[in-house]
Amino acid sequence: MKIPLEQFDKAFENRLRLQIMSVLVANESYDFNSLKELLNATDGNLASHLKALEKEQYITVEKSFIGRKPNTRYSASATGRNAFKKHLEALENLIRQQKKN
Repeated sequence: MKIPLEQFDKAFENRLRLQIMSVLVANESYDFNSLKELLNATDGNLASHLKALEKEQYITVEKSFIGRKPNTRYSASATGRNAFKKHLEALENLIRQQKKN
């Protein structure tokens, strides 16, 4: 049985986007600087991948101020959690297919 490629979400083909979603699904939310440090990403690289996930409506963005400093927090949306779960299930199915009987 082959797994159709449509079951894999193109939004998660990139390593950094996969890591971002892993962090956001495992945690309630994460701020930009903490994500940048955790994932060892540059500002521009992280921002572009967050924007791509936001465009897909896989994450939500909350901007606020802590004192006088701006703070941007990201959370996985219900749509994003569902898409991520389906993507992981497709990966697990692919792995199961590779096992020898």
